Amino acid sequence: MAFETVIFDAYGTLFNVEAAARNAVDSPGGGALAETWQAVAGDWRRKQLEYSWLRAVSGDYTSFWQLTQDGLDWALANAGLADPELRETLLGLYWELEAYPEVPVMLETLADMGRPAAILSNGSPEMLRAACESAGISHLLADSLSVDAVGTFKPARAVYDMVGERFGTSPAEVLFVSSNGWDVAGAAAYGFTTVWVNRAGAPMDLLPGRPDHVLPDLSNLPEFA
Repeated sequence: MAFETVIFDAYGTLFNVEAAARNAVDSPGGGALAETWQAVAGDWRRKQLEYSWLRAVSGDYTSFWQLTQDGLDWALANAGLADPELRETLLGLYWELEAYPEVPVMLETLADMGRPAAILSNGSPEMLRAACESAGISHLLADSLSVDAVGTFKPARAVYDMVGERFGTSPAEVLFVSSNGWDVAGAAAYGFTTVWVNRAGAPMDLLPGRPDHVLPDLSNLPEFA
């Protein structure tokens, strides 16, 4: 079926969250990351997400930017790299994340097909705006919806409700795309048709909601829209 809109997760789906740590290696003071940037990037992302889930459960909401800083502080401490200058470099680079190489052409194809595309993300509005501008894809998106509007994080149903409220769609009219298995599970249980972008070839999460489609990247996504 043809969908009324295609909704994308942002971090790890459209934007490469490892890019900040990788690029910091070549920055002043970044040499300490040369052997550990992948581990730091992985810990940073993991703690960022864990903190979002814990805060959602406890009702102790704060911005995703704060969680991004908290996750980085944990990751640097775990790597023995509690360097204030390196921390500021990494945080600055997070505002300039790269889109995955196939993303611009994929979004242009959706636009040519008449399929509005938008972001639904834990990210704060300022973070999303900066990432889209840095990646040069702002003009290809109908909107960027942030959980700041509802004060909780994915996979809370209140977050997925934002799509219908913004676009006037029923869940069945939405194609939802994410690289996060838990996000796809939540969206599938909500009623969206889902695509899991399984870049790492990970096993499927053992949760009630299952993806309708699994892709290794976003290159062929328009075929399912």
